[in-house]
Amino acid sequence: MRFYIETLGCPKNLADSESLAGILERAGHQRVGVPDAAELLLLNTCGFIRDAKKESIERIFALAGLRSKTVRLVVMGCMAQRYTDDLFEEIPEIDLLMGISEYDRLPAYLDAGGLSQRGRLGLGEPPTRYVEWGRPVILENSQSRFLKISDGCDNHCAYCVIPSIRGRFRSRRIETLIEEAVRMAQTGCLELNIVAQDVTAYGIDLYGKKRLPDLLARLSEIDGLEWIRLFYCYEDKLTAELIECMRTLPKLCHYIDLPIQHINNRILRQMRRRSNRTTILGAIEKLRSAIPDIHIRTSLIAGFPGETEAEFEELADFIKETRFERLGVFAYSEEEGTPAAEMAQLPEEVRTERRDRLMEIQNRISYEQNQAKIGQQFDVLIEAEEAPGVFRGRTQYDAPEIDNEILFEADHRRSAAGFAKIRVTDAYDYDLIGREEESPGESTQ
Repeated sequence: MRFYIETLGCPKNLADSESLAGILERAGHQRVGVPDAAELLLLNTCGFIRDAKKESIERIFALAGLRSKTVRLVVMGCMAQRYTDDLFEEIPEIDLLMGISEYDRLPAYLDAGGLSQRGRLGLGEPPTRYVEWGRPVILENSQSRFLKISDGCDNHCAYCVIPSIRGRFRSRRIETLIEEAVRMAQTGCLELNIVAQDVTAYGIDLYGKKRLPDLLARLSEIDGLEWIRLFYCYEDKLTAELIECMRTLPKLCHYIDLPIQHINNRILRQMRRRSNRTTILGAIEKLRSAIPDIHIRTSLIAGFPGETEAEFEELADFIKETRFERLGVFAYSEEEGTPAAEMAQLPEEVRTERRDRLMEIQNRISYEQNQAKIGQQFDVLIEAEEAPGVFRGRTQYDAPEIDNEILFEADHRRSAAGFAKIRVTDAYDYDLIGREEESPGESTQ
């Protein structure tokens, strides 16, 4: 059967989709790159916040327009897990709703003729085990891959539905992760992005202690991998050992995703975060002291229930003073079933306006920081040739899809892959301009 798979949401979903594609290919099914050529349409959905749910519904209906007697539609992922009954009752075009831990059961379901009638596969309570699905396949960029090291979350933040969807925190074994990373390197992966709901908690359930530094040391020994990048690190689990790993292991990018959500102590308590202003500032200071060129990405929530104007201004001042290298701000999204949804809500326009004000501050900071990079040289991972002799890529300080890019001029005969040494010649708020240098020079990496 020819299948097409489309992924929405975060990189963790992409990792799941790659695993499912591998399961289906090993079972003899053929992957195609466009939905029009498929007999089986698979949509991996996101159900985290309102905008993500809207996008998922829109894509369900778009793919449902291709459904016929010979083309079937399977919806999976977080939205399928969270809104099973609603989706099944309200969108009859869906042939199968599949739970997030049941992907390995799909080939047998297809062989048994399960799609001859509408059905659900493995939906109900959140999963309690980590299912190893075997070798994933490359769905997007072979140079930059995502290694999912755990699933689920035990943090239970007041605004978040992930624990109710994904279940308790469950780590994968180090040996399995190393095997998967080796295969990725053998198929051309240069940048390995480490993802999970809580990367810094890795290993605590399996080994009785946090083992992320051990995993990173092992990954750094794999031939072919050049960059290793950390996403979704919780500040309260940022140990001295992990910071030392980032400082000393040359393959670890001087980049960390450290979502803190707010800085006001009362709001942090309302959010059920384990951090406070003192611990957050302390973690940032430790990172910047140990690794002077560290680029910290964080995410913040504007307009959380009950946030006063003074508490918002404290957050705005914090951004101005801390000057994060990378920052994303979300207007608070009310999610049913969470403690925050039961709190007194701020008007939608207030949330949006506060988000926009914070991003205006960050735009200026980002522009100033990028301007300071003019004249510097960086190692750049090339992603594409945009026009003859004009290429697009990223530095080690920029994650795929979400951070800055650099456009640079080079000989049009060069490969649109691998690394190049680029001198920055101009800069904007979220992009750099540069040119390739023939001599290695002195790199800032």
